[in-house]
Amino acid sequence: MRKFSLFLFSILLYSLFVPSYAQDIFEKVAGSESVFVQKNVMISAPDGVKLATDIYRMAEGGRPVARPLPILLQRTPYGKASERFVSVASLLAARGYVVAIQDVRGRYDSEGIFTKYNPLESSDGAATISWLSALPYVDGRVGMWGTSYAAHTQADASKLNPPGLGAMILNMGGMANAWDHAVRQGGAFELGRELTWAFRQIPADIADPVVRAHFEAEKLEDWYEAWPFRKGLSPLAIAPHFEAYILEELTHSDYDDFWREMGINWEEYYQQTADVPMVHIGGWYDIFLRGTLQNYLVLDSLQETPKWLIIGPWTHSGNSRTYAGDVDFGAAAAIPDFQEAYQGIWFDYLLKGKKSDRLATEPIQIFMMGSGDGSQNKDGRLNHGGYWMNLESWPPKEVQKTAFYFHEDGSLSQQKPQAASSSTTFTYDPSHPVPTLGGNVSARVKDGAFNQRERPDFVGSKAPYLPIKSRQDVVVFQTEPLEEDLRILGPIEVELYCSSSATDTDFTIKLVDVYPPSADFPQGFEMNLTDGIVRMSYRNGRHERELITAGETYRVLIEPFPTANIFKKGHRIRVDISSSNFPRWDVNPNTGEPLGKHRRMIEADNTVFHSAERPSRIVLPVFPD
Repeated sequence: MRKFSLFLFSILLYSLFVPSYAQDIFEKVAGSESVFVQKNVMISAPDGVKLATDIYRMAEGGRPVARPLPILLQRTPYGKASERFVSVASLLAARGYVVAIQDVRGRYDSEGIFTKYNPLESSDGAATISWLSALPYVDGRVGMWGTSYAAHTQADASKLNPPGLGAMILNMGGMANAWDHAVRQGGAFELGRELTWAFRQIPADIADPVVRAHFEAEKLEDWYEAWPFRKGLSPLAIAPHFEAYILEELTHSDYDDFWREMGINWEEYYQQTADVPMVHIGGWYDIFLRGTLQNYLVLDSLQETPKWLIIGPWTHSGNSRTYAGDVDFGAAAAIPDFQEAYQGIWFDYLLKGKKSDRLATEPIQIFMMGSGDGSQNKDGRLNHGGYWMNLESWPPKEVQKTAFYFHEDGSLSQQKPQAASSSTTFTYDPSHPVPTLGGNVSARVKDGAFNQRERPDFVGSKAPYLPIKSRQDVVVFQTEPLEEDLRILGPIEVELYCSSSATDTDFTIKLVDVYPPSADFPQGFEMNLTDGIVRMSYRNGRHERELITAGETYRVLIEPFPTANIFKKGHRIRVDISSSNFPRWDVNPNTGEPLGKHRRMIEADNTVFHSAERPSRIVLPVFPD
């Protein structure tokens, strides 16, 4: 703790003696008579790097209000001057706040070198909070808000417990541990999400318009066939800092100090995190769902100030939409004014004590999916429906862990298998992986809920675009049509007895809600709910890589993200087992070569056991009516 105390002391010194590097000149925000902005106020980080910050203030009588107000801060890599930030900052300022939007180091108007999840974001954020809280027109309290990366920067700053931090609204971000989700999961690399993010952000770092045009002409989808990339031999080479972190995340698979750094880990720093009110917001189809739940649960148990948890049927940053992918959850699912007003209502309560009937009556609000009639709406989406629930605890105490076992005939039931010897073997070919069809992806790889059938706009799909269940490398287990509705709500666990002919391979799982045929969907609709993966060389969790022995049977646990869904009467519960989900996760070459550095791929015969001695199963959190 002593090094953090000295570090925080250095931040305070900078905040006291390093002034703004911009003149105190305000201008009216275009289209607003009541909000002024001071652009590119340069706030010094502890290492001297200047961080460009735009400060918005409510105006009265043609001048910024001088009386002290709370200040709201967002730190972003996406360009503080973009219209989406200007609009929201103006609305919050008009609501009675000072608002600061800051470019993180190395992005747009800020100095320094940008690296994704840079551990310096913690000290940059803490120094900024300390400096802003001391402004004469600020009342000393700083609220932070933002989505995705702007949620990570909140978490990073809070890990240094900076003076002045007063409240946080973390939307779809704030990783608990990047080794467990968002960068890696179950030992596999989140290829689709990480690579897509890099391709989207690199153009802003290229000054030469000719070079930028050359990069933008490249199609990421064309480069999946060349994966894994090697240094200097892909479009990433145009942006060395982006290339460096991608290759490091890909090849650094053991859990060590790299994964414990502040920029990609919160759970190692929970004990020293600022004890302030927090609102943790996530989505059932968001890539950060696991971290959102964990951060809420642990910090709520450790700290005194109140915490809230809100989980909707959303993809990453999809709070204002009623749908996720090709499935609609009804008007109640969306918060249409999430950016414009909803977060302001929360800050009115957190920083001004103004309670609104729009806020949660219990600490936890979750959306239960699945109360719809299954018809097709005007946009062609499945009406899956759903409703909000207020809960006191997560998971709810009423949840009953219920096991459904896999059987040789492809059935899924609560009856344990009786056969003395029973298994299913399939051949996994990493050169022809199962394509990703939705899920918690957060990228140009489409995220959300989709009918589980290949189609041209999904990477890796091939004509004649048959259902995923028809593939020989997908093992399907499903119940009979349900005789009554069954609700699940909470964490899910798959206990798998398995073996492989290779020294390393993957096993994947997907939970599916199978609709029966209807007039709108004559072939039914097979809706993905959640999925997971285990890389067998990391079957025991975070440790050094350990290859398996070909032919030996292993018991492994796969933990897909939690969910909340009603399987309606007449539907089936389905579990798909395979060994790939590409490009969400990188393919396992089955060769045992160092991860991310392989040059060969071989087929593997992978086996799932479902016998009395080796009863593979899925454990669902059944929530009684």
